[in-house]
Amino acid sequence: MENGEGLIQNRKQRGEWAELCFMARAAEREMSVSRPHGDLASYDVGVEHNGRFLRVQVKSTTYRRKGSYTCNVIGAKRERYPRGKVDFFAVYLVPIDLWYIISFEVVEHNLSLNLTPRKGHKYAQYREAWHLLRGEDGTARKKARAASAD
Repeated sequence: MENGEGLIQNRKQRGEWAELCFMARAAEREMSVSRPHGDLASYDVGVEHNGRFLRVQVKSTTYRRKGSYTCNVIGAKRERYPRGKVDFFAVYLVPIDLWYIISFEVVEHNLSLNLTPRKGHKYAQYREAWHLLRGEDGTARKKARAASAD
């Protein structure tokens, strides 16, 4: 999809499609997913794992400039999401089929994010960070990888 062929051009339709893609990916990772009825909830998808429920706002982008993808993290009225209404943002870079899972606190004061899919970038640690939705901080995974490398 790198050349843009096959991308859904209508933003509303692409957003709904991205939500479905997110739910499928989360379910693949043994998380339960639910979607609030209607469009009035402050989040798009609920994710539950081991009794922990999180509210996830799904965003997607196809906009690329100078190697970075830009994604707005504001609501329909172009306002920031209020504290306590969303726990995580799941940002889908559609052309390269890549997800960023970022906690609300990390992006709380931003209107948009510039995501550059390479090592060392500001948000690199959130690239495909599905473990955050499962309540894992990553240290246990790093220790397990290090132990298996010995």
